[in-house]
Amino acid sequence: MRDGVTGKFRLVPRNEAVVSVFDSNFLVGDGIWEGIRANKGRVQFARDHINRLFQSAKAMYMDLGLTKRDLLELLHVTLDANGMNDEAAVHIRLVVSRGLKSTPYQNPSVNVGLPLITIIPEVKAVAVDMKSRGLRLATTWVRRGPPDVKDEQWNHISKATDIQACISANVMGVDEALMLDQRGFVKTCNSVNFFIVRGTEVWAPTKDNQMQGITRQKTIDVCKANGITVRELDFSLTEVYGADEAFCTGTFPSQIHVVEVDGRRIGNGKRGPVTQRIQELYQELVARDVSRTREEIAAEVEAERDLSFLRRLNGSVL
Repeated sequence: MRDGVTGKFRLVPRNEAVVSVFDSNFLVGDGIWEGIRANKGRVQFARDHINRLFQSAKAMYMDLGLTKRDLLELLHVTLDANGMNDEAAVHIRLVVSRGLKSTPYQNPSVNVGLPLITIIPEVKAVAVDMKSRGLRLATTWVRRGPPDVKDEQWNHISKATDIQACISANVMGVDEALMLDQRGFVKTCNSVNFFIVRGTEVWAPTKDNQMQGITRQKTIDVCKANGITVRELDFSLTEVYGADEAFCTGTFPSQIHVVEVDGRRIGNGKRGPVTQRIQELYQELVARDVSRTREEIAAEVEAERDLSFLRRLNGSVL
């Protein structure tokens, strides 16, 4: 935990970790978070996750009080202290609260010091039976909102919309709730992103009204890099029901196939060949990413934008 008032970082046993009742997350749900994977002590897709966190912080007008490399180093220190450098399946919940308040009030003007940063690592993998069985989905009444209400691109601590959808899934007796946007097009699930396969094409809902999932984008990237046609577009439940395959993506599960939506079997009800191939390509990408040294990963995290494409466009040297 990085205390926002003292600026000190300390490692605390799980059963001794406490947060003040005057903390912004507790009082008004004012904070952001990231779900991150680590493999053998290497933070997976570190640049993408840390950039997304800093983008959310900037949108929320929140000064984290440290650099991107500093934050990565805190993740490394936590992994080392927990003896997790031989573990291939570590899930990290990185939570940032705006910090301590002098009194219960929503205005950040009463905050004291910098944000509180909490890092919670766990050895955790998707259950084998879930991975082999696949997911059952059902459409919920809970809709994804527009960015002028609560921008769904923020990984905000206030997850009330997704929690309501999750409760809806529990009531319906399925694994995840499939959520629509305000126009009725398929958008995302309550905790993972959603894709379908029709013929030779992979379809992804547009990024509007949903979390800018890193695994979602990496899935699109590996498709494009390996000759699999992927389209980002609006599509309806009718097109989902008639899909040949469907799958969900997320930092925790990577890709996991969908066998049923609203009681309709998807394809033959099993993991399809396109989904399987994407899983293989994605795992190859992960393996390349985490095979680097910590210093190589840190250098990428703090690197400036790559503007080499401009030289290719006009032949000039910047």
